[in-house]
Amino acid sequence: MRYINFEGEPTISPDDFFMNEALNEAKQALAEDEIPIGAIVVCKAKIIGRGHNLTERLNDVSAHAEMQALTAAANYMGGKYLQDCTLYVTLEPCVMCAGASYWFQVARIVFGAYDQRMGFGRLNQKITHPKTEITGGIRENECAELVRNFFKSKRKS
Repeated sequence: MRYINFEGEPTISPDDFFMNEALNEAKQALAEDEIPIGAIVVCKAKIIGRGHNLTERLNDVSAHAEMQALTAAANYMGGKYLQDCTLYVTLEPCVMCAGASYWFQVARIVFGAYDQRMGFGRLNQKITHPKTEITGGIRENECAELVRNFFKSKRKS
């Protein structure tokens, strides 16, 4: 979706803008030879948490991008609930991360690419908080291509 600013010039939607920031986190993960997934948490149009996959570096299967961003945001807010916040993530969250979003009471989840194998929507959509709004497919091709190319390069190695 394109928006027009007051000067009549085209601009991008807030979801596209913030997904770009999540994509920057994913590219940082790629540079660190991690699965290229990035996440940010936004509250009142301000980024309050960032994260990218750190599972290899930390040798921790729970060190997903969403977990990093949600924890950073909660620390920033000084509390455990993120009721006025949006989680932007480049890949549909897994069950663990969707479950974490429930406990953080995230208002909205916006993701890029759908995850046909491990995405929470394929397994159980009721795992998120009942008030959480879900939007998928934002910059889907870019997000999917990063992950696809990463695994393609790993299979060649």
